Amino acid sequence: MSLLVIYNPVCGDGTAKSFFEQEVLPLLERHGKNVEKIVATESAGHAGTILVDFLESVEGEINVVLGSGDGTLHEIINVVSSAELKGVRAVAPPSRLHFVLVPCGTANALYSSLFLPTSHEKHTAYRLRSVQSFIDGSGTVPLTLAITTLLAPPSERKRPRVAISSVVVSAALHASILHDSESLRKEMPGIERFKVAAQNNSTKWYNSFVKLLPSPSARVVQVYDPSAQDFVDHPESDECDPIVDLDGPFAYFLSTVNVDRLEPAFRITPLASKIPPAEPAFDVVIVRPMRDPSISWDTPEARVNFVAKMWTVLGSAYTNGTHINLRYAANGEIVSDGGGPTVVEYMRCGGWEWIPVN
Repeated sequence: MSLLVIYNPVCGDGTAKSFFEQEVLPLLERHGKNVEKIVATESAGHAGTILVDFLESVEGEINVVLGSGDGTLHEIINVVSSAELKGVRAVAPPSRLHFVLVPCGTANALYSSLFLPTSHEKHTAYRLRSVQSFIDGSGTVPLTLAITTLLAPPSERKRPRVAISSVVVSAALHASILHDSESLRKEMPGIERFKVAAQNNSTKWYNSFVKLLPSPSARVVQVYDPSAQDFVDHPESDECDPIVDLDGPFAYFLSTVNVDRLEPAFRITPLASKIPPAEPAFDVVIVRPMRDPSISWDTPEARVNFVAKMWTVLGSAYTNGTHINLRYAANGEIVSDGGGPTVVEYMRCGGWEWIPVN
């Protein structure tokens, strides 16, 4: 089994190189793990190219010690998948690849979901937990991959574009946050840039139609019921007509695979770990402002007034995912109990379609 080390020297706070030189590589050496190649990435997509070239040069299974954030893993998965589609013999089957994650990015959603942070563990020891598991010969965790097909408007006459994700696929506010936060990376390398980007997009609502599709075994779309503290069959989904149609506008729309959090403390889809699906599925978190009893029309004033409620939802995600239990009182106030409509629609499904409305 071959061992490749890749790290992204500019991700997160830019300390990946020193952390690998001082901690990761010495630890591997002390335990007799022979590293065949060590490469620092030089540009976007470089990590995937490194791995494809390595796959073509060796036989058998490959362990990749990857020092990065979620973005570099995303790039690798898409480059390797693209190479497979083009017929590069070396990349198949996917089971050849095993990743040993070293969290060096900003949020490290996948790592913090697989290795839950604790208050008593030293920071360095926590960052080395995946490497230590590899050294100890612990079992691996298979990744679920989400395939997204992006269609251009018919007038543009462009081919569909495919992206593969292992953490999150989103629209509305979260997608805007990811897009805008990139321009803030240099001046704000930490998590604070996501909060600034969120503030800059706080009054936007997104007009769209959404179709939620069932997973093969569940055969219906499921929705979280705070009263039952569990997923139940969605009232608009049955085996004869399982697709759930949702009208906008949407303030927040996010789906996850493999993770229950986007940051160590931001547990946005808490049931992904508490009540894991029996088969690969999306956990989807949706906020539609028109569910608020105090809002009758989409107006600039309504959007401004809803901002505080959106912050209540996102803030509650930092308190162990309690946002999924929030409800509206009859006057639109957000409460933690009662029988009013849920502020968050938390669904579990096999796929979804986002159809924007101009």
